Amino acid sequence: MTDPLQDPRFFADPYATYARLRDAAPVRKVPTGSGGRESYLVTGYAEAREAFADPRLSKNTVRFFAGRPSQRDLHPAVSRNMLATDPPQHARLRALVTKAFTTGAVARLRPYIAGLVDELLDAWPDRGPVDLVASLAVPLPVTVICEMLGVPESDRRLVRTWSSDLFAAGDPRRTDAASHAIGGYMTDLVAARRDSPGESLLDDLIAVRDGQDRLTEDELVSLAVLLLVAGHETTTNFIGNAALALLQHPQSLARLRAEPQLLGSALDELLRFDSPVGIATFRYSTEAFTLGGTEIPEGVPVLIAPGAANRDPNRFPGPDKLDLNRGATGHLAFGHGIHRCLGAPLARAEGELALRAVISRFADIRLAVPAEELEWRHTRLMRGLAALPLTWSRGTPRST
Repeated sequence: MTDPLQDPRFFADPYATYARLRDAAPVRKVPTGSGGRESYLVTGYAEAREAFADPRLSKNTVRFFAGRPSQRDLHPAVSRNMLATDPPQHARLRALVTKAFTTGAVARLRPYIAGLVDELLDAWPDRGPVDLVASLAVPLPVTVICEMLGVPESDRRLVRTWSSDLFAAGDPRRTDAASHAIGGYMTDLVAARRDSPGESLLDDLIAVRDGQDRLTEDELVSLAVLLLVAGHETTTNFIGNAALALLQHPQSLARLRAEPQLLGSALDELLRFDSPVGIATFRYSTEAFTLGGTEIPEGVPVLIAPGAANRDPNRFPGPDKLDLNRGATGHLAFGHGIHRCLGAPLARAEGELALRAVISRFADIRLAVPAEELEWRHTRLMRGLAALPLTWSRGTPRST
């Protein structure tokens, strides 16, 4: 059996593959990559939720790959970040940044985010075409997280490029090079902020490192890199996927245009319907155990697929239908358990404000190309569009 997640057709529409695998078994052994290594893929909702919270699944990649031959050359700031740690180290690192992403902290950012959305949309032409990914879904979250971390505006284009290259499926050299570029950049930025401190989140982390000694220098750099990359990649995908879902479901789009107050509650269904993360980050079993009726041996990778779990009909009846009346708050798009996405409140705010503005400002907006011609990023970890070309009727001006 070949790796089912490497089929080119999988990137355009993974849900048929997920359904086939889940119907056969919600947890099953699959070949992954070209090295013949086998992993266990979790596609059922109940099983994925259980796996996310199971302490027998470790995220300590350093321990797993110790002594194993590898041709990879990832920068330590990328390969040894908070996502690749277990308690108690994970709890210590997460506690240092949690306050910046609470619901209250994000609420204070909403006016800034809304203003940035308006600024980006003001640059759209009066009558399409325009690429929503390049002109909104990418620059919005990149700008917000760079602003929070104190990344100079002149460097933000490079940050976007490096971040995209980190997820270049099938091109490990490109990924490795990007990891060193962004790791080296953040090392230099930390040094520059020490010389000229400000009031950014990065300055707060430097103060913790230098004053309270609760961070090593390597941890400081890796935490900053993680926030920079994770702080926008998934949100970019979320905005693009959600916009496409609404364009392909015109009744839902019309309803939100007529009742914009429903958008906040509709976000969960949009996240469930086409999750921005297809496969969660690396985990492996520290002991043998049973999950979903499948025996998982000790020491093997376990791939949890929120993209598949969110389409499990046992949890979400009629899962392939976008239903804004559905109670989808239990979706796993942000994960579950102690590793649940730290930036979920920020991602939701950015997604809500971006979609609300597009829906309200641009009448008769639609795809500029057939849906089957859209290009999806070739990475099984992320689920996102390379571009989303839009247009609207020549005689229909945008709203003000």
